[in-house]
Amino acid sequence: MVNFTILAGGYSSFVASYLFNSDASSLSILNQSPTGLNPSWISLHPTNKSILYSVNENTPGALQSFEIGAQGALIGPIDTINSEGGSPAFTAALSTGQVAIMNYNTGNGLIIPTTTDPLHFSQSANLITFPASVSHPHMALQHGNEVFIPDLGADKIWRLVENGSPGNWRIQGFITQPTGSGPRHIAVRGNTLYTLHELSSTLTQQTIPPAPNGTSPLIANLSILPPDLPSGSDMHGGEILLTEASLNFPQTFIYTSNRNTGNVDPRGDTIAIFSVEPELRLVKQVYTGIDQIRGMEFGGPENEFLIASGVAGDAGTIVFKRTEGGANLEKVAQNTEIAQRSAFVWLD
Repeated sequence: MVNFTILAGGYSSFVASYLFNSDASSLSILNQSPTGLNPSWISLHPTNKSILYSVNENTPGALQSFEIGAQGALIGPIDTINSEGGSPAFTAALSTGQVAIMNYNTGNGLIIPTTTDPLHFSQSANLITFPASVSHPHMALQHGNEVFIPDLGADKIWRLVENGSPGNWRIQGFITQPTGSGPRHIAVRGNTLYTLHELSSTLTQQTIPPAPNGTSPLIANLSILPPDLPSGSDMHGGEILLTEASLNFPQTFIYTSNRNTGNVDPRGDTIAIFSVEPELRLVKQVYTGIDQIRGMEFGGPENEFLIASGVAGDAGTIVFKRTEGGANLEKVAQNTEIAQRSAFVWLD
């Protein structure tokens, strides 16, 4: 297969569909599907790849569902539900048929059941409020029967469990993070937790402690920052992705993005690549030409390709190919017709 269809959300009123041809190294726009305002984060249903969920990152916020038609064109929205808070920056569908949406600005969120089918939302979800003087929940990740919520404002990763019925969740505890670090996004491998911290621009590794409020020391705490930053830079961690070893990529790697909200580096912001075994170690900083990478996602056979874009500048969307067994990235395609995107899913 050489043709891949990729959906891209952003701070706009549409989700874009791209066609990436890996043989021709071309990236072209197939269509732009109307949505609610600011579909900044999008997520596929875990088993039905014809269903897409999108936030509306507004105040008040919302969650929308769509069917995915030919060439990635969206049908809908089929259903829309209020997020009961402000600026939801993330949504993820769980294996239980529920959909999590976290409100960044108001320190709360919902895990919403679907009804007769995955496209329609129940009104029965209870609002989860995170008990912190400052709370900015930024992600939801299912791990076993728990859902982990990294909270950038509280410097905690909240541990949620279902409380008797779908849509009814409670906080059973938390995993404390370094003060002032601002945990943004996380990845889990086995019983190991990797946390990308936005405010300290660090990547940490620790064993997941016993619930509800166990602690575990940091095994690693590494900077993700590139060297020789321009004067006036203001760096923040963005996204974390973990790729497992495969035939052509025999090592496990973690890829984290930097976002410079200060003086722009003409080389663009970097993606920092870390090897995982035998220990967490920085192996490469790849300058991307992108300004403020927020969204990036792997796709293709063995996750060979990485698509990324920024929320500033005019670099558009770029596809990179993993090289050197995954320890490096090479730009293979770029489309600048839409200047900025913030989240991606691969359909093929």
